[in-house]
Amino acid sequence: MDINPVPKKRYNVLQPEWSSHAVIYQVNTRQFSEQGNFEGVRKGLAHIKSLGADIVWLMPVHPIGEKNRKGELGSPYAVKDYLAINPEFGSEEDFKALVDEAHKLSLKVIIDWVPNHSAWDNPLVEQHPEWYAKDYKGDFRPSPWWDWSDIIEFDYEQIGLRKYMINALCYWVEKFDIDGFRCDVAGYVPNDFWQQAVQTLSAIRPVFMLAEWENRDLHENAFNMTYAWSWNETLHELAHGKCSLDRLRKYYSWNERSWPHSAYRMTFVSNHDKNAWDGTQREQFGDALEACIALSVIGEGMPLIHNGQEAGETKRLAFFERDPIEWQEHEIGNLYRKLIALKKSKAVLGNGEYGARMIQVPNSKMDKVFSFVRCNENEKVFVVINFSNEQLDVTFEEPLFEGEYAHWERDEKKTFSADSVCKLTPWQFEIWIA
Repeated sequence: MDINPVPKKRYNVLQPEWSSHAVIYQVNTRQFSEQGNFEGVRKGLAHIKSLGADIVWLMPVHPIGEKNRKGELGSPYAVKDYLAINPEFGSEEDFKALVDEAHKLSLKVIIDWVPNHSAWDNPLVEQHPEWYAKDYKGDFRPSPWWDWSDIIEFDYEQIGLRKYMINALCYWVEKFDIDGFRCDVAGYVPNDFWQQAVQTLSAIRPVFMLAEWENRDLHENAFNMTYAWSWNETLHELAHGKCSLDRLRKYYSWNERSWPHSAYRMTFVSNHDKNAWDGTQREQFGDALEACIALSVIGEGMPLIHNGQEAGETKRLAFFERDPIEWQEHEIGNLYRKLIALKKSKAVLGNGEYGARMIQVPNSKMDKVFSFVRCNENEKVFVVINFSNEQLDVTFEEPLFEGEYAHWERDEKKTFSADSVCKLTPWQFEIWIA
């Protein structure tokens, strides 16, 4: 019996060349500067650029709802008007000046888009109540399983809502020259909507799309990048001794086998949600923080820096009030700068198909040490990370790791062979360049 092959599902993830080694930086406009406005962000763009970032992601820039508002200033994710600027941050001219300055520095600007829900007092509630989801009583519905009392959900079965949202997305690209969108809870919105939206936006010009969700199918003719939530959760569990190192290996196996190589995954140790509700980077990762940051930058994925990480992220930023970042020079900022400079200097450390796959190097302490190589015909990067609080002597198996290397940071050269021993202190990471 002849069996015809089943055609593979196609994922049309066309990544722009400028994104090959890109790094993304998240800005909470309210907290980024003492001014708490667009001008404060504009003045900080040179600093963001100095870290090695390429994409500036601005949290929502829209007016915030007042009805059922949380806290004094409310959540930026309770949008009152999709076609307006939050006066707390400045004027349209101020926003344009920020985008123009970013482009002068060769930075891309993407803005947060909140498509799943709006504030209770968004004019659409009265103009088009049929666009909103209803509960079993026929009332407007906040998220029924979560504490989202300051918002109500849309119904994407409504064609008029889809047209409105797509036109609104186009408005920001056409009027303000932004480069794309970070889409909040993207998986709560049907993927065919995202495909419609991206097709329309692409007729204006190419845009960069980041989904706050972890689903392979969002990359099908829609998103450039998705959140690597499971990567973050795995590293957090490892840092607290709550899972085995095999869970991290399973993440990378899943990422390699199940996801398109062209799809970007965003790797991060902090963002506005993690910082506000789970703690600072040090609270979350303890002594494992530096190793986790290194893996986020040097492993597969596009690294995210949440504003203030480079200053030590000294506090959980208030979500509904003004709470400016306490800026200072800090070793974490220096670490990010050096790691990102290394990433950008090596073709094999590129994002998606621009870079090389991670290939596991078996070692003598597989329950505690994670080791891999990223290589091509001309370059090789060998990474060894001790995910334990123990001092270890480690040897390696299989010949891929063998060769002559220079340390990425120290003025040191080393030849790795089958009998080489690598001495690691607790939570230490080592990067060797051939």
